[in-house]
Amino acid sequence: MRIGIALRATVLALTAAVGLGLASAAPAGAAGEVDRYLDLPLVNRDAATSPGGVNPELPYDAAELRGLLDEARARGVAPSRYAALLYQYWLVDATNKAGIDLRSWDPRAGVEANRANLIRSYRYYEDLQLDHRELQWAGMGGQVGADFGGGLIDFELMGNIYGLPGLAESARGVVAAVDRAAGPQAVAQLPRGLMALAEAGSRITPEDLHYIIGMILVMQKNIFSDLMPMHDAYVTEGLGALEEFQAAGLFGDDIMTAWRDVASGDHDRIASGNGTLLRREQQWVIGGQWDSVREYKGSVGEAITYASGAAGSPSVAGVRPPREYHPVRMPVTLADGRPGLLTLPLPDWNWSEFEPRWDYITTELLPKYKFQVENNWPALEAVMRTPYEVQMESHRPLLNIPQLLDSAARQIQVTPIDTLAVG
Repeated sequence: MRIGIALRATVLALTAAVGLGLASAAPAGAAGEVDRYLDLPLVNRDAATSPGGVNPELPYDAAELRGLLDEARARGVAPSRYAALLYQYWLVDATNKAGIDLRSWDPRAGVEANRANLIRSYRYYEDLQLDHRELQWAGMGGQVGADFGGGLIDFELMGNIYGLPGLAESARGVVAAVDRAAGPQAVAQLPRGLMALAEAGSRITPEDLHYIIGMILVMQKNIFSDLMPMHDAYVTEGLGALEEFQAAGLFGDDIMTAWRDVASGDHDRIASGNGTLLRREQQWVIGGQWDSVREYKGSVGEAITYASGAAGSPSVAGVRPPREYHPVRMPVTLADGRPGLLTLPLPDWNWSEFEPRWDYITTELLPKYKFQVENNWPALEAVMRTPYEVQMESHRPLLNIPQLLDSAARQIQVTPIDTLAVG
């Protein structure tokens, strides 16, 4: 099944030498211009530098890019020298298939300007899963995208129209309720994000939200730009096309092994390969960008990233929301001196931190999505065939954050540990 890069280049070179009238099929000027596109840096690989593709020097016409690629291969150019060209070609091809104009795709333009791109990108993810049962990363991405997109719509609405009504007050109410129930010792153990929300919630401005929304949309485009060219190459030309990615230095042995697992037909290997792709997404692609968002203006970024995780309710069947996965549980000393346990129905972790996020993903999302694919495909398929606009609009949780916090304050429980032991 492996198609070697050297063999591929040789076949192209022989075709060019023999002629057969095919030379005229290449776009005009491609052969003379390929040198200007060699050794280009991937200056916008993380989607944070500018709108558009991976380097502003590259064209956006798929046929022109393909002609340039074929010329580079026919000349025996090392794949590492045409990496940017290769990357741009498959990114253009993927965005064309998704119905997205790559040249104008500007994540910092805001949610409304990118609403169609959100819908089309996640529709493309789910269509890949529907057509190729092994592409579980794409299916998970499409499912979670509804939560992600709905949350972003709420964030922009909160910033543009309402500000952040009641957030700080509700967070302070939770802190005060913990203080009454167990005293300052318990308050000192509350999650940093919750304390940041109480402290900075009233100072968060529409400009702060605009910046953070822009960064999150950058991450969304970054994920598409990294993983979708691989997926498109796989379904279009198979593993041989991905071996060219590896030869060009666009990813390493771990990702090539993951794709071979995805293509293996073995359920466990398929799940493992998709898990490797998901780890790449969460750690290598956007891990540093999430850190930057959390660190934005100190407590401001900490507060917003905590609030978004606390409000989330994943679409994948059976997956618990983050606030139910590792909720706040802390040892306290009761008024009579006995040890006790305080529980609060809010997360004791921040979604923007990689390690707890990855723990949640591997415990909840990956195994439960795998179960859906293998055991409940008709139900999963029905969800994915729902128009994506409907999927996204049904996941709008963030406007309910004050109510969620108020409810959490009322549900605080302090239980003697000896009672728990007896139970």
